[in-house]
Amino acid sequence: MTLPDGYSDVPAGKIAAVVTHLEMRAPPTLSPDPPDAWTVRRVAEPRLDWYRDLHGRVGAEWLWTSRLRMSDAELAAIIRADGVEVHALQHRGRDEGLLELDFRKDGECEIVFFGLTATLIGSGAGRVLMNHALRLAWGKPVSRVWLHTCSFDHPRALAFYQRFGFCPFRQQVEVIDDPRLDGTVPRHAAGHVPLIV
Repeated sequence: MTLPDGYSDVPAGKIAAVVTHLEMRAPPTLSPDPPDAWTVRRVAEPRLDWYRDLHGRVGAEWLWTSRLRMSDAELAAIIRADGVEVHALQHRGRDEGLLELDFRKDGECEIVFFGLTATLIGSGAGRVLMNHALRLAWGKPVSRVWLHTCSFDHPRALAFYQRFGFCPFRQQVEVIDDPRLDGTVPRHAAGHVPLIV
């Protein structure tokens, strides 16, 4: 489907985002982590309640909803699949960052979810988590690491990924039901995205 030039109406109750896909084809040179600031741990068998809680605390403001709308069976099949790794960044003994890597496609790693709770944004924890992600990804036999971000995400997200060496290669427009209207995320979430009913 080709979008026409100019404006296109988004129906009431829906939201639209511009999605940018980015990739890197060679390992980057990583700057050092701050000493002893945060730790990142792998969660080998993520509990569904734990995952949903962290996913919600990290992603509600950015309207991350795909995993929140899944049944228990659907979610478990993904986050516990062979080739999928879930990691948590810890701050003062509490999980405050989420990293999900998908190695299921030969020669590739997709960074499916990457984010921090609001208290850590701008603290340097994002650099620690991305360094960890890229060390893990390029530690496997891959020739490509990729991710996507969208216009609902933090306004500095795209520049953050590009600073690490990710290059945009594709854009899409995504239209979905507004998750604030059905209670998937709180109605007050994502004040940067207009609520049109």
